[in-house]
Amino acid sequence: MSKMFEQTAISSMVLSNRFVRSATWEGMAADDGAVTPKLINTMTELAKGGVGLIITGHSYVRPEGKAGLFQLGAYKDELIPGLQEMTKAVHDCGTKIVMQIAHAGRFTAKKLTGETPLVVSEEPGKTYHEITDQDIRDLVVAFADAAGRAKAAGFDGVQIHAAHGYLLSQFLSPLFNRRQDAYGGDIQNRSRILMEVYQAIRKTVGQDYPVLIKLNCSDFNDNGLKLEESLQVGRMLADTGLNALELSGGLLSDKKLSPSRTGIKTEEDEAYFREEARRFKSAISIPLILVGGIRSLSVAERLVEEGVTDYISMSRPLIREPNLINRWKSGDHRKAECISDNSCFRVAISGNGVSCAVKDRQR
Repeated sequence: MSKMFEQTAISSMVLSNRFVRSATWEGMAADDGAVTPKLINTMTELAKGGVGLIITGHSYVRPEGKAGLFQLGAYKDELIPGLQEMTKAVHDCGTKIVMQIAHAGRFTAKKLTGETPLVVSEEPGKTYHEITDQDIRDLVVAFADAAGRAKAAGFDGVQIHAAHGYLLSQFLSPLFNRRQDAYGGDIQNRSRILMEVYQAIRKTVGQDYPVLIKLNCSDFNDNGLKLEESLQVGRMLADTGLNALELSGGLLSDKKLSPSRTGIKTEEDEAYFREEARRFKSAISIPLILVGGIRSLSVAERLVEEGVTDYISMSRPLIREPNLINRWKSGDHRKAECISDNSCFRVAISGNGVSCAVKDRQR
């Protein structure tokens, strides 16, 4: 049997295969971030489709950190009962589920949250609120509290979102971080809040509860986070007890080298962070999860067999085909039907929840 379908574990979390549904903004939560029946149905469909681990779309830890409409929330205890319904539905299908927790920072809008967006450093001509020391302390508590809610709701772990230009990614990136205090300057300082968030989460959830991170290998911007600095962050987190690292890259504000790239035509176009993953795999001892344009079972298998990564993470292909993993396991090894045109996210922005626009037109 293919290594892709063998049982493995991330800390105490036993997984049925090496396929991960990467965090995807579903656009299906209620206005206050609560779980809805539509969101539960989406998670159940993914679980029935054979994916070993589901990572939820980014769940905001504080109201002013909301990134978009109908985004899942983790900022208050009143959300826990709905989250419990979702985790139970996934567990009943034999799949594990992790909550991704995040704060959007400068990628929020006052018209969305009613509050002035928090930024790492002041930006000329912009009406933002530069984060103070007290704000940082409050944010660390907010992330830890959100992780505690995830554990109380039955999630099998949490993933800290420190990629794609969201708040923790902004701290890591010199493109956004021009601070002159203990949270700015070299990579040790720029990663300080991330380490504080991780340590506060670990104190809240305990040593045996899986804590993961999503990290940019590079911002792919001249003034942004570079690979060598990202490797340092990965090593620091691994040495502190992190359980797994999902490797991504790029900024939401960049079109060409964004996290969700277009123009994936051949196997050579797939896994566009593979060379960076090789560097990470040789630098850290914890499990590595690789996302980014993987569309073929053969590519996924080679990446694992060659030791480039331990797990394969996908987003857009599972929007098009929630049953993709079961299809591959059954012997139908055709590549994913996803054409990587990003039209699925435009559907979500319209308020109907994320779905494949191409597939919708064919119905």
